[in-house]
Amino acid sequence: MAEISPTGLRVLREVAQAGSFSAAADALGYTQSAVSRQVAGLEAAAGRRLFERSRHGVSLTTAGARLLTSAIRVLDELDTARRELSGEEAAVGPVRMGAFATAAASFVPRAVASLPRELRVTVREGTTPVLTRALRAGTLDVAVLAQSPPFRPVDAESPPLELTTLSERELVLGVPIHHPFASTGVVDVGQLEGQVWVASRSDAGESLLGVWPGLAERPDVRYVVRDWLAKLQIVRAGLAITTLAPITRDVVGEGVATVAVRGEPRETRRVVLARRRGALDGAAARVVDALIAAART
Repeated sequence: MAEISPTGLRVLREVAQAGSFSAAADALGYTQSAVSRQVAGLEAAAGRRLFERSRHGVSLTTAGARLLTSAIRVLDELDTARRELSGEEAAVGPVRMGAFATAAASFVPRAVASLPRELRVTVREGTTPVLTRALRAGTLDVAVLAQSPPFRPVDAESPPLELTTLSERELVLGVPIHHPFASTGVVDVGQLEGQVWVASRSDAGESLLGVWPGLAERPDVRYVVRDWLAKLQIVRAGLAITTLAPITRDVVGEGVATVAVRGEPRETRRVVLARRRGALDGAAARVVDALIAAART
């Protein structure tokens, strides 16, 4: 009779976080066939399917989500026991935080710096889909996510996450300091025609981030880069303009001016704090309070 083992539970957690068997295998240092065997063993022990397979990856079934909840608790207890047996010094925390790139470069460091030094916080950068999977897999305690309109739940998976809005502000432009827009502080949407843009691919690769949405003309996108800091360097060099999340206003640095845009379409960006539902322990609650204070300052 198949049994549920700690190794199987770790594989379950990693697949739930990664969203595919191959990505989980890479993260664990296993072969894909070894991951498949572990999942097959878990499903045999549970007597039901734990994952729905599709060409886009895998997602947890209702039974898989229930088992994941137990797996998180068991694995956390095993990790605690391992630390105690090895004589590791106890620390307050750790609290495992995730954040999208611009949040990790703006208010998240301020939040962490405001906490007592003995409270141990780790921060992992990631996209919103990656971070939401990590929350459900129990490898993150809290995550700072980005949302664009229409503001729907972060995903359709179960159980739903608890969301707290940290900020909701209109998108701005980043332009070279000597650009004609820089001295005005605000421009109309119609003035964006004929501009050269630097952008990056969206998570799905279907759209470009960095171009003002809904422009009447086909935008002149001459630069496509992955990292938003690279975008800023291209703007700073006077080569292009780009859109910026409002939370980056205080970290763009010299050589880049932020400019508001008026007219339709208006574009709003929301920053939310996400976590699994339930009571927070003292350390996690302090981290949440620090994030709320830093984001709203």
